[in-house]
Amino acid sequence: MTRNIGTALLVLGACASTVLASAQATSSPTEDSQVRNNPVAFVYVSSVLSNGSLIQAYTAATNGTLVATVGTYFNGQNISYMAVNDQYLFATDGVNIDSFSISPKDGALTEVSSINAQALNQDGCGGPTYLFLDHTGSTLYDLDYLADCANNGYQAFSGTYSNALNYLDTAPASAGNLGPLSFIGNNVYGYNASCYRVSPNFYVYQRASDGTLSPNYSINPALPQAPTGEEFCPGSVAADPYDHLAIAMAPIFDSNGQPAGLTRLSVYTADSTGNITTSSTYSNMPKTAAGTVNDIWMSPSGRLLAVAGSKGLQVFHFNGANPITDYTGLLTTDAITTVFWDKANHLYALSKSAGKLYVFTVTPSSAKEAAGSPYAIANPIYLSVLPRP
Repeated sequence: MTRNIGTALLVLGACASTVLASAQATSSPTEDSQVRNNPVAFVYVSSVLSNGSLIQAYTAATNGTLVATVGTYFNGQNISYMAVNDQYLFATDGVNIDSFSISPKDGALTEVSSINAQALNQDGCGGPTYLFLDHTGSTLYDLDYLADCANNGYQAFSGTYSNALNYLDTAPASAGNLGPLSFIGNNVYGYNASCYRVSPNFYVYQRASDGTLSPNYSINPALPQAPTGEEFCPGSVAADPYDHLAIAMAPIFDSNGQPAGLTRLSVYTADSTGNITTSSTYSNMPKTAAGTVNDIWMSPSGRLLAVAGSKGLQVFHFNGANPITDYTGLLTTDAITTVFWDKANHLYALSKSAGKLYVFTVTPSSAKEAAGSPYAIANPIYLSVLPRP
């Protein structure tokens, strides 16, 4: 997985009292009962409205239909970024990280604790942005913006299966760290990449048994072969369940800071020491029509890769160490900012600019929009999905 924030943070409005969600999912009482009795996922969308901010919860049916969960509207301290394990949802307002227990029946949320994460970084600069967990869900991390008042690092917290988070450590900061880490299958090595100031950078962190992170500065993988006179810039990263990474590669930026051509998709393979290598070249990397890539996300099986961008949403076949191959065209032409998969072949895609939440049913042989999709969301900020067993 990956979530890139660039160099600027979103500034959210002031706190307010509890507000009602404007997102509506239409269904009959019978459909509601069927969804609630057998949900395949709990879906959460954070929004900022004129009188406050909220998290809207949904239950997802086997066909991808969503039903809004009654009574789970929260002011939530201007909540933006979120992450979930099977018991808790974690959310941040850029200062605090709040923990919400999740009802196993309908995904309803109850706030149980809050920690001031900003106060834990050096000199009180910056604060928490993207939240993510290791594969076990036992350690919560945040991308700590301006961790040392100049660069971005990663804070680690334990206690993610109790009512309160416990601060562990802040991993050393780097200027080009712009998103969360994507852990490969061994849950030891996490990866991020960027083209900070038009300079290609890969970031590799090793996870210790206690959840703390340490950077591996010795790993400096080669870029894929580019056409003569060109160079690729790495961006969004998504790991499969094994030891492979999909990394978006944009042609070198032009004088205005924009990619010079269509983004391509590369494959890297990690060894037992965390070093990654690639056989990708410009001739075997597929191009994406999704525009500037905002997010990529690997399906639980590792066979499908969703690519979200400024021009829409596209899905590719992921083939382990072999080149990624084309699959769907654009599933929507709305700009997509965040995507997630559940374990029932559903792909969820949030468009902030259009105010819509899309749901698609996608397998290696078919792709179609789910019944009821898209759903109107007022001023959405972020999306998080908890697949059910």
